[in-house]
Amino acid sequence: MDTLVSMKVFRHVVEVGSFVGAAERMEMSAAMASKHVMHLEQQLGARLLNRTTRRVAPTEAGREYYERLSQALTELDEAGQVVGAASVVPQGRLRVSSLSAFGLSYVMAAVADYAAQYPQVTVDMTLSDRVVELIDEGFDVAIRASPSGLKSSSLIARQIATAHLVLCASPAYLRRHGTPKSVADLARHNYLQYAGVSVPEIATGETSPRLRLSGNLIVNHLEAQRVLVLQGAGIAMLGTEVIGTDLAEGRLVPLLVDDVPPRELPIHVVYASRRHLSAKVRSFVDFLAERFTNESLWPSLEQIKALAAR
Repeated sequence: MDTLVSMKVFRHVVEVGSFVGAAERMEMSAAMASKHVMHLEQQLGARLLNRTTRRVAPTEAGREYYERLSQALTELDEAGQVVGAASVVPQGRLRVSSLSAFGLSYVMAAVADYAAQYPQVTVDMTLSDRVVELIDEGFDVAIRASPSGLKSSSLIARQIATAHLVLCASPAYLRRHGTPKSVADLARHNYLQYAGVSVPEIATGETSPRLRLSGNLIVNHLEAQRVLVLQGAGIAMLGTEVIGTDLAEGRLVPLLVDDVPPRELPIHVVYASRRHLSAKVRSFVDFLAERFTNESLWPSLEQIKALAAR
């Protein structure tokens, strides 16, 4: 049995979490995929996978072997693509995770242009506001936003743009409930919460040092939070990568920009730290960095303040 094929089968099993999915990628039967992994385990003298009726997951030894094997196979694949001193041509499947609203508004158009420029790359896009585990879930690249930065030492993050977190509401909501004139006024407003994110505590400058916002609606999707604000359900803290156009066109109004200054929200493209990046990842990261560096995507801080003053 070809050990190199067995290694590739094992990598796919870990990435998709099943023998069936791995078999489809390798164009073989699930039974044959299982035999390849057993062959590899016998050669190594170690159990690589825990198998149950519901799922397949790597053992501790399997996880360590996968991480080393994945890099080795990537480099081996690239070596096979090189002819003389020619550059490696980007090709193969590129799995990308992106913020949903940002992805719909900006990334998908960029992906369409990238795919046209690199027809040998198959871009597999996932739009989600969940922070995916790149290595564990088999993603090559993720596009993330974080006001506190990205702390994982195993990942490389390249900033491609900057948005701002803005406290906002719809004109209809403000007509019904009044426009807050101070931080203290926010206590009587309905704050729309994003699941898994701490509710803001804002300095009041008065006897009570900080005001904790509260409300009766919680959602786990930024676009859903945006819809609620547009419908006049309450106020929210949203990034301009989600609501930039709504602010510019007057559908949403920035609130208390002097007392609650819009906070910078860096947008990063993130990928696993490897000594040798695959050509598909390198080309995609460079493409996004150039694409968004040359475009004005969101209202600036000065523009946000001007919108608040209208």
